[in-house]
Amino acid sequence: MKFTHDVIVIGGGAGGLVAAGGCALFGLKVALIEGHKMGGECLNNGCVPSKALITAARRAAEAREEKRMGVTLAAPKVEWAGVHQHIHDAIAEIAPHDSEERFEEMGCEVIRDWAKLTGKHSVEVGGRTLTAPRIVIATGSEPFVPPIRGLDNVPYLTNENIFDLTKQPEHLVIIGGGVIGMEMAQSFCRLGSQVTVIEPDRPMSRDDEDSVAVVIEVIEREGVRFVKGLAQKVEGSADGVAVHVDNGETITGSHLLVAVGRKARVSGYGLEELGIELGRNGIAVDARRRTSIKSIYAVGDCREGPRLTHVSGYEGSNVALEITLGLPTKVDWEALPWCTYTEPEVAQIGLTESEARKKFGERVTVVKEGFDHNERAIAEGDTKGHMKVIFKGKKVIGASIVGKNAGELLLPLSQTITGKASTFALGSAVISYPTRSEITKAVAFAAWEPTVFGAIPKKWAGSLAKLRRIFA
Repeated sequence: MKFTHDVIVIGGGAGGLVAAGGCALFGLKVALIEGHKMGGECLNNGCVPSKALITAARRAAEAREEKRMGVTLAAPKVEWAGVHQHIHDAIAEIAPHDSEERFEEMGCEVIRDWAKLTGKHSVEVGGRTLTAPRIVIATGSEPFVPPIRGLDNVPYLTNENIFDLTKQPEHLVIIGGGVIGMEMAQSFCRLGSQVTVIEPDRPMSRDDEDSVAVVIEVIEREGVRFVKGLAQKVEGSADGVAVHVDNGETITGSHLLVAVGRKARVSGYGLEELGIELGRNGIAVDARRRTSIKSIYAVGDCREGPRLTHVSGYEGSNVALEITLGLPTKVDWEALPWCTYTEPEVAQIGLTESEARKKFGERVTVVKEGFDHNERAIAEGDTKGHMKVIFKGKKVIGASIVGKNAGELLLPLSQTITGKASTFALGSAVISYPTRSEITKAVAFAAWEPTVFGAIPKKWAGSLAKLRRIFA
């Protein structure tokens, strides 16, 4: 069969861009197809705009503590037009990294249209039929909208349109206490909106419970109200929208944000017609990210599995290596990290304490170190939070950190989980003083302390001391 390309990539988000760019840099002829915006979810309505909003909100929060550490600040004056502009300036500044022009310079043929798979080696797009030995699907995900009565009859926000608001909400009601819900709740509250979060379970339920408790305490103190219950019905009201909760309460607000999770974007691409197996929420793939048709891969949010930008990039890189060099590359989630950018941040890698105890029982030990013993944190006047490291024997199998810049502290723990470093090496490392990263050394040292200062080392040290006294 004569092919038009070596690789066809459908989707210009994190996974698709890494896969397409990687293959092109190896000299392959690549077609990169994107029917909407280059950069996908992360650039346009995910990581970039949310972190820009969070940063603006942090600035307001800092100013709200007018006198602190002997320094008095003016109370914040929030101009929503300026916040909106900051968000979209951040998107515009990063957009060239993901642009059509950049990937054309790499050697990709970029096609801005919607694609449909027509065979295990063929794709229709813009009236053309493209063919290639390998196809990569990277179509991403979209907000899951739950079947709540009346929701279709009222205007509501998701992460896809909340960053386009030109007017600040007076009262933002959020259905869902996951990552998006919690980040938006704190940010809008700090900027001056009234915020209510409706969540039937524990907020941020996939994270360590002790770490989440620290965040909830901070966010509640800042003014966010949490309502435990399930949203059953939504209707318009004089104030904007009313949400009826199964606990009997009715919450009214000016705006409604639905943030209850994501669903894979798989409809309209010809997958079912082609017989590609679908799972509960996404394309079914093996460890190499191959679909049920082995010449077709699926990476990122469109397949079943974790939905994180860095995961999409990792999978795109793996697939690019497999296609270009013939190296079978399997995903490994043993040291999967993620971070929620509330303040304080919550960062997790590997197993949580509850997951580890469920899996390994009494073989699990936990070492916990508070930032109230970290001298940089004390000097900064921000000692909220802790680091909790989960061990099976001397092997790290998970860690949870809550505190300022928690996500920045995950790297050495990733290396220890994957065996590229040891806790003994971390515990004996020389670390710049004063830094928050010293907490990692403190936890690692604490794990080895019973061994280092155990009976045998003490006996040896005593013997040496006696000998020195005799022969001095």
